[in-house]
Amino acid sequence: MNHRKLILYISCSLDGYIAQPNDDLSFLDRVQKEGEDYGYDNFVSTVDTVIVGRKTYDWVVGQGYDFPHADKESYIITRTPRSKEGNITFYTDDLSALVRQLKSREGKNIFCDGGAEIVNQLLQEKLFDELILSVVPVLVGDGTRLFQDGRPEQVLDLVSTKNFDTGLVQLHYTMREE
Repeated sequence: MNHRKLILYISCSLDGYIAQPNDDLSFLDRVQKEGEDYGYDNFVSTVDTVIVGRKTYDWVVGQGYDFPHADKESYIITRTPRSKEGNITFYTDDLSALVRQLKSREGKNIFCDGGAEIVNQLLQEKLFDELILSVVPVLVGDGTRLFQDGRPEQVLDLVSTKNFDTGLVQLHYTMREE
């Protein structure tokens, strides 16, 4: 049986923020470049399930975009019950139980697309298998930190680093088994 992996694929500033105050993601625009997706399309082709927090989901939809993963089995983690919309389930139960259940099924990998509360809850439970961080060359100074305090120590093994002419550096790690 193949082991489905839970993979965090996310961008952050050099000082570790995934958003500036008021959920402002405009710092990501600094590395937008025609024809450069930093391996995103290749990565997304390896997943069939997406987990994302409601605030992140609302931000994307609030920008006037369709949810980009509507073609995949998607779980929006929320405290407010809502009806399923196509492949999108608004999930209000235990996140760890969901991840364990998804990992036990056949399929491609599972993509965690943030936000910080979801990431840190999954880190608490040591449920990630891999982390792929795209570090944007800017110090934003304040906002939503990717990694919050109070997590257990976890050792990672470096798989690869890629640097791009925009200054973005992508770090790919696997979580070391203890």
